Amino acid sequence: MEVIETGIVGAEATDNIQITQRAIDEVRKIKAENEVGEGFGLRVGVKGGGCSGLMYNLGFDSEPRDNDRIVEVQGVRIFIDPKSLFYLMGVELDFTDGLNGRGFTFNNPNATRTCGCGSSFGV
Repeated sequence: MEVIETGIVGAEATDNIQITQRAIDEVRKIKAENEVGEGFGLRVGVKGGGCSGLMYNLGFDSEPRDNDRIVEVQGVRIFIDPKSLFYLMGVELDFTDGLNGRGFTFNNPNATRTCGCGSSFGV
């Protein structure tokens, strides 16, 4: 499996998922709090569902699956399955901790519609 080191945080791109410094810091914090091993990566995916047709999916995996694309930014590994990659090209993963809530957010230039709660999208 090929590991792609983007090395670019929050930069404009159309062929990769980007991750902000806030998101990187939060992934590291979660890994440390849960004593997740160094080999673990953040699995970012898309699945059918939600009121707009597709939903984002986040979780930790101990290792990549066959055919995953592996993106590494500042030591944070991100695993993306081939089907999800199609919908995630150009997406920026961010983390917010403000008045409107706390959590990971996806800024997706490919989304043509989203739901009111922000957890699903359509293309």
